[in-house]
Amino acid sequence: MSPSDRKSIGSAKLPPPPTRTIAPGDKLPPARRTHSPSSDEESGPEDVGDDPRMHLPDASRASRRPPTVRTPKIHVPAYAAQVLVAGSRVLVATHHHLRCFDLAQFADVPMWVRDTKDMGVRDAKVTALEFRAGSRGGVAWAGTKDGRLLEVDMDSGEVTPLKLGSHAGMVTHIFRHGNSMVTVDDSGKVLVFKSSGSEGQSLKHVYRIADKQEFVKLIGGLLWTSVRSDTNGPATVPVLRIYDVFNEGSIARTACVLPSTSQHVGAVTCGTILQSNRGYAYLGHEGGFISIWNLAAGPECTDVVKVSSSDVLSLEGVGTRLWAGGRTGVICAYDVASRPWVVTNAWNAHAGLPVMRIFVDPWSIEKEQKLNVVSVGRDEQMRFWDGLLGTDWIGHELLKRERAFSSFRTINVLVVSWNVDAAKPDALTDDSANLTFLNDALTSVSSAPDIISFGFQELIDLESRKMAAKTVLLGGKKKGEEGKISEKVTSSYKRWHDRLVREVGALSEKYSVIHTESLVGLFTCMFVKNSEKESLKDVAITSIKRGMGGRYGNKGGIVARFVIGDSSICFINCHLAAGQHHVRQRNADVTAMLEEKSVFPSSNVIEESHAYVGGGDGSMVLDHEIVFLNGDMNYRIDQRRDAVISAIQSGDLETLYTHDQLLKEMKHNRGFRLRSFHEGPLTFVPTYKYDRCSSEFDTSEKKRVPAWCDRVLWRSRDPERVKQLHYRRYEANVSDHRPVSAAFAMTVKNVRPDALAREKAVAREVWFGTQVELLARAREFYVEQALI
Repeated sequence: MSPSDRKSIGSAKLPPPPTRTIAPGDKLPPARRTHSPSSDEESGPEDVGDDPRMHLPDASRASRRPPTVRTPKIHVPAYAAQVLVAGSRVLVATHHHLRCFDLAQFADVPMWVRDTKDMGVRDAKVTALEFRAGSRGGVAWAGTKDGRLLEVDMDSGEVTPLKLGSHAGMVTHIFRHGNSMVTVDDSGKVLVFKSSGSEGQSLKHVYRIADKQEFVKLIGGLLWTSVRSDTNGPATVPVLRIYDVFNEGSIARTACVLPSTSQHVGAVTCGTILQSNRGYAYLGHEGGFISIWNLAAGPECTDVVKVSSSDVLSLEGVGTRLWAGGRTGVICAYDVASRPWVVTNAWNAHAGLPVMRIFVDPWSIEKEQKLNVVSVGRDEQMRFWDGLLGTDWIGHELLKRERAFSSFRTINVLVVSWNVDAAKPDALTDDSANLTFLNDALTSVSSAPDIISFGFQELIDLESRKMAAKTVLLGGKKKGEEGKISEKVTSSYKRWHDRLVREVGALSEKYSVIHTESLVGLFTCMFVKNSEKESLKDVAITSIKRGMGGRYGNKGGIVARFVIGDSSICFINCHLAAGQHHVRQRNADVTAMLEEKSVFPSSNVIEESHAYVGGGDGSMVLDHEIVFLNGDMNYRIDQRRDAVISAIQSGDLETLYTHDQLLKEMKHNRGFRLRSFHEGPLTFVPTYKYDRCSSEFDTSEKKRVPAWCDRVLWRSRDPERVKQLHYRRYEANVSDHRPVSAAFAMTVKNVRPDALAREKAVAREVWFGTQVELLARAREFYVEQALI
C-alpha cells in the first residue's frame, strides 16, 4: 500500500458515500433503522413503535374478581363437543355420545348417557344442539353429521329421530326463535319449522344461503353469515350476508365492515345483541376488533372498536355489559356506553387457554333465580358465571359503608425524586443548596414522615457501556437482611445507599430500611419509622424493564409495595422514554407498567383481603388502594425554547401548562393510563435541562427546551384518602436535573371484622331486592328477542 493510500484512509476527509439513482416506478429501498436516543438525547419525528395496549379500552379500574357461580368437573372436548344448559341441567354431546347432568343433585356424575349408534343410524355424530321451541328447556334437538335431526328428552334420555325434513349435508347450526326452529347445513340449505301445537314442530319452508359459511348466527330475527375468503376493498374488510329466513321470498342483504377503515379487521368469529342497547348488534373479529351495527339502518356498520391485541373468539351481551373472550383465557366485560369503552371486569376464566364460547342461559332466570353465563374453553372445561355481577355490586355497596366497619388514621409520606446524571453523593459540596439538599428534603414535612421513599434515576452513566453492563450482570443480586444492599452491586448504588442511611439516621426519629432495588441506573431506597415497622406486611419489591422492547433496563421502573393495616400502598420509581417527540413511547411505558401481569406474587397474607381493590390479589400495580408514581418521566413542553425561558423569567408558569405534554395527555387522551392519577400544581420552575453546577438552562449546541421532566403523581381509590402537603423542587446543581419532593397525608384503614359482617349482611339484603328487578328486566329482554 502506497503512502498516499495510507494517508487517504487515515484522513478525516473520507470519500462521499455511494449514491443510487432511483427511477420512477422503481421499488424504494428499505427504510433505515431509527437510532435509539440516549437518556437525554433529542430526536426527530415521533416514533411509531408505541404499545398497542394504549389504543385498547381502559382496564385500569377493572375488577379481576371472577364472578363464579359453579365450576363443574365436566369434560368438554375442544372442537368436538356441543353444550346446552338450562338451569342446573347440562347436555353435552361428543361425537356419538350424549351425557346429561343435573348439577343441583348429581354434581359431576351424569344422570344418563346415550349413544346414537344404538339407534342403528350410521355416522350419527352430533354436530349441533339447541332446545326445542316451547319446551322450556326440557327437550333438545340434535343435528348430525349425516344431516339427520334427533329429539332428546332431557329427563328420560329418550332419543327419537325426527322426520320433519332432510338435510343434504352436515347440520352445522340449530337456532330457536319464538315458536320456530331454524336448522342450517354446510351446503347452505336452511329449514324453517313452526310450532304445530301439541304435534310439535312442522316444516314451514326451505331457504337457501351460500354454502360453507364459517360464521352463522341468528341475531335480532335475521340470519347473519360470513366466510373468511369473502372480503371487500384494499383493506380486505369482511363482507356479511344477512338473510330474513322467516320471510320465504326475501333475498340476502350484503354489508361490509366500514370499508373506509384503515385497520385490517379480521374475519367474523362471533356476534350478539345487548340488552341495554338493543338497537345494535355487535360482531367479534380476528385481530381483536368488535364491529357495531345499526339494526334499523339496514343493518349498517357504524363503528369498529379495537378491544384486544389478539382475536375476539367469543362474545355475549349480558345486561349492560358486553362480555368477550379471547386467546389468553381472559373474559372481559365492557361498558359500551362510555366513550371510549371501559373494561369493568377482566378475569382469567380458562387457565390461560382460549375462551371458545360464551353464552347466556335464559332458563336460569326461572329455574334458579339467577342469570347464568356459561363459558367453554380450550382447557376442555365449562364455567358458570354470575351475569349480574352480584359480588361486585355488593363490594361497591360496602365501599359506600366503609366508615361503618373501619377505623382510620393518618400517616405522612415523603417521596423524593431525582435524576442524578451519574453524580456521586460526594459531589454534594461547595454550594449550600448541595450541602443541605437531603436534610432540607427530609425536614420538609412539619411532622417527621412515617414513610420515606427515595427514587433516583441515572445513578450510573447510561452512555457508559462498561458501567451499564456491570449493573446488568451484578445489579440483580439478592439483598441482604434488613434491606441492606448487596456488596457486589456497583459502588455508585452503595455510595448513595450509605449516604441516605446516614442522612436519615441523623433525624430525631429512628427509621429502618424496608426496600432497596436497582435497575440499570434506577435506584429505590425506602425507609419506615421503627414505630410503624411492625404494622407492615406483604412487603415486596421488583423491577420492570422497558428499554429495547422490555429486554433492557435503561428505561423502566422499580415497583415496591406493602400493606399497612388494611390498606395496600404501591410506589413506582420510573424512567420513561427520552426525546422531545416520544410522547407515545412514554405513554406505552406507563401502560406496560400499570397493566403488567404478575408484577408481584399473589398475596396470601389476608384470607379475604380488604387491602386490595377491584378483586385483585396484589399481583398487579393497580390492585393497590394507593399508588405513588415518581421519576424522570421525560414529558416535555411543546413550545419554543425562547418562549419557555421568557415565561420562566417573568414568573408566568401557568402559560406553560397548556403546552406540557403530561398535562395535555391527562386532559385530552381518553386512552391515557394516567388519567386516573393526580398531580399537585406545578408552582416551581421546570427541572430540566441545566448546565451542571450552574443555574443556566442548557447552553450546549442542542439547546434543549426546559421541561418538567421530574414528577410525582398519585392515585387513590378514594381521592379523600390522600392529601398533598407540598410539591417542590430543590436547587442541588450537580446534575442536569433538579430534584423534587412531594409530601402527603395518607389515610389508612383497619377493618373491624364484626362490624364488617353486619354491614355485609345489610348490603346483601339490598342486593336481593335489586337482583329481582334486574332479573325481571333480563327476562323481558329475552322474551322480546324470542329466546324464551
